[in-house]
Amino acid sequence: MNEKFSGYDVAKYLDTPEGISAYVEAAMRKPGSDAALIAKALGDIARAKGMTQIARESGLSRESLYKALSGNRNPEFDTILKVVGALGLKLHVTVA
Repeated sequence: MNEKFSGYDVAKYLDTPEGISAYVEAAMRKPGSDAALIAKALGDIARAKGMTQIARESGLSRESLYKALSGNRNPEFDTILKVVGALGLKLHVTVA
């Protein structure tokens, strides 16, 4: 049997504010998480919402967003803040 399976794309399931929030929280709480993993999670959310719209709202180019949010690099904190704002999210800090 020669079946082709497509890869799982989490962006298809990030369609509620609660789901998006839980996804980012999970990425931030994962043991060993780093800036690249969190950026990847934000990239998944940006793809779910539409990278063109997020680029426009953040003032960044689509190309730079794809690179910064690929999970292959640690983006600048300024980039993260712009993306978080464009996604309609807020960063929240609590005592560990």
